[in-house]
Amino acid sequence: MANSLGSNVNIEWRDKKHILGMPISFTRYSLASSPDWTKIFVKTGLLFQQEEEMNLYRIYDLSMTRSLGERLFGLGTIVLYSKDESSPVLELRHIKKPQEVRNLLAQKIEEEKLKRGFRIAEFN
Repeated sequence: MANSLGSNVNIEWRDKKHILGMPISFTRYSLASSPDWTKIFVKTGLLFQQEEEMNLYRIYDLSMTRSLGERLFGLGTIVLYSKDESSPVLELRHIKKPQEVRNLLAQKIEEEKLKRGFRIAEFN
């Protein structure tokens, strides 16, 4: 993914949607940053691929859920709420270490908003 985004892009986190604790789906998540932006990417599909991206500075809230099945496999789902008109809600479903990812996202969101001079919202 870094090659298609450019040479100044840093992949800060990546994972796949897990099924029964195994990363065997065709849904891939990544958090990438460059000097100008930080975005979440969701790429789905095998034959027909779709890629969605969300600028972190547009996110105004996030939440995490963990069903019993997810907890058994050490997984969780993070829901991102943004001011993006095309996709105001983005779910990172069945990911590993959801609390760590949630904390990373909250930190990166605050950094992006500070960089752009936005007022900081609480995420913890």
